Amino acid sequence: MNKFWESDDELFAAARKELFTAVVGDAMDKMNLLHQFLPPQIQPLKDSMFLIGRAMTVLEADTFEELSHGSNNKLMAKPFGLMLEALDDLKKNEVYICSGSSPTYALVGELMMTRAKVLGAAGAVANGYSRDTFGMLDLDFPIFSYGNYAQDQGPRGKVIDFRVPIEMNGVRINSGDIIIGDIDGVCVVPKEHEEEIFMRAFEKSRGEKTVMKAIQGGMSAVDSWNKYQIM
Repeated sequence: MNKFWESDDELFAAARKELFTAVVGDAMDKMNLLHQFLPPQIQPLKDSMFLIGRAMTVLEADTFEELSHGSNNKLMAKPFGLMLEALDDLKKNEVYICSGSSPTYALVGELMMTRAKVLGAAGAVANGYSRDTFGMLDLDFPIFSYGNYAQDQGPRGKVIDFRVPIEMNGVRINSGDIIIGDIDGVCVVPKEHEEEIFMRAFEKSRGEKTVMKAIQGGMSAVDSWNKYQIM
């Protein structure tokens, strides 16, 4: 298969029509990129949510009071650290993806995600919880997190940097990597391999439709595998 998209908008539109995380993960497995799925507890706020966009990485850290005056780090006396600046730096089709803290408080909420949506961002992924659930559902904006928990990050955590490498359970995420998520989880497509990964994923997705018709028509699992090498 040859590359058939010329821009992120074209790629992401095609992915929304044809792809899902399982087939993208399978494509990466074939390239020996075997550890690209984020922790399984990261799930969509609503089952029908589909997320695809480029990572805008956000590094969070635990703190133990809202404002720490006299610290050697000026961010300690700044509410939320660099969270507001990170939000305002979001670009079209980017995913606010945050990690680094303990999962004991919410990393995203309704006002934050309203700002992200206004800027044209694609959604958010939190290695922790989300809150303001009814308002977030009304936004109809793809949010992936550990689930719903109202405890605020204000006195418990700060954003200490953004657009820097982050990690979730051993999965490295760089700004500009493509994030794709649905009801089966979230995976990270490394930017340096994205063209081959997506070509393989589209090819397998289309091939699976052929295999499905063959199986529905009575072909055995063994025969369908021997013929198509897809399962």
